[in-house]
Amino acid sequence: MPDEKKLRAVKDNYFHVLEKMKTAAVKSGRNEADVRLMCVTKTVEPEYINAVIDSGADLIGENRVQEYLGKMEFLKLGGIEKHLIGHLQTNKAAKITGQVDMIESVASLKLAREISKASVSKGIVTRCLVEVNIGREESKSGVLPEQLEELLCEMSNLGGIAVKGLMAIPPICENEKEQRQYFSAMYKTFIDMGSKNIDNIDMAVLSMGMSGDYEAAISEGSNIIRVGSAIFGERKYF
Repeated sequence: MPDEKKLRAVKDNYFHVLEKMKTAAVKSGRNEADVRLMCVTKTVEPEYINAVIDSGADLIGENRVQEYLGKMEFLKLGGIEKHLIGHLQTNKAAKITGQVDMIESVASLKLAREISKASVSKGIVTRCLVEVNIGREESKSGVLPEQLEELLCEMSNLGGIAVKGLMAIPPICENEKEQRQYFSAMYKTFIDMGSKNIDNIDMAVLSMGMSGDYEAAISEGSNIIRVGSAIFGERKYF
């Protein structure tokens, strides 16, 4: 049975984040409708995910293929947009293709080809974001900014894939000024790639900002923020 106290807290947290998101958008001179809130559901039990869906959430993000596939049937997914945001191994590309509306973590041509192959075989087009390693961290996946245009050009020739923008996870920063520098650099990269007018590449989505920095990300141009712990509480890893 779900914990009623936690259910109330999750719903309250959801509305609190939503309000802060809208305030950050307006404060930075943007239309609040231009920024979407993704509820990140890694390790979260279905009843708490359904609680935010019942509260109006229309976008969820999962990190792990097997975890998501294992709890899909318990979720109220009608009309809900689903994204895979975690690192995707090439051998799991076929399993998740067609099960989510977007794969945000495409970081290599090899993975893009596997998604393309699976999509073509299923007769679908998979929307994707290319993950950029904006902080140049060895511990994180993602293409380096100077290699991004080449990857986008190569992906533009693949069938079954529609590139819709970029995603990034900047380094952990000590202050908002530092955060904003990474987000600003990411936004510049996003705009630069859009100006290239690469065939079959649509720079419409910039996914950046998480529980600890989403307000700064919104101020610097993000239009999808990925929030987990600020809504569901600290994760219990398994």
